[in-house]
Amino acid sequence: MADIFRLSDHRRRRARVYFNRYELSQLLSLYSGRVSRGEWRDYAIDNTVGLAVFSVFRHTHDRPVYAIAKVTGSRGPEYMVFDATRRLARDASLAGVLEVFKRDLRLVGD
Repeated sequence: MADIFRLSDHRRRRARVYFNRYELSQLLSLYSGRVSRGEWRDYAIDNTVGLAVFSVFRHTHDRPVYAIAKVTGSRGPEYMVFDATRRLARDASLAGVLEVFKRDLRLVGD
C-alpha cells in the first residue's frame, strides 16, 4: 500500500518577520529624536509573512511619511526605506538604510 504525502507539509514555510530588540532600539532612537524636533508624531509596526514595517506619521490620521521595511530573502534580511512615492534606500543592514535620515530629509509641501 502506498503512503500519501502532502507536499505542503514538507515545503519550507515562510515565517513571520519581526524586528529584533537591537533593531527596535535603533528605530525608536531615530523616532524619539524626530519627535523631539516636532517632525514626527506617531508610529506603527506591522509584520506579516516575509515582511516587517516600521511606519512613521506626521499626523496620526495621515498616511505614513516614511516606512522602514525588513524583508527576508534567500540571502538573509534586507532593509529598505520608502517615502510616499519611492524607495529612498536599500541595504543589507539597518544602520545602512538609516543613514538616509542623516541627510536631514524634509517634507516638501507641509
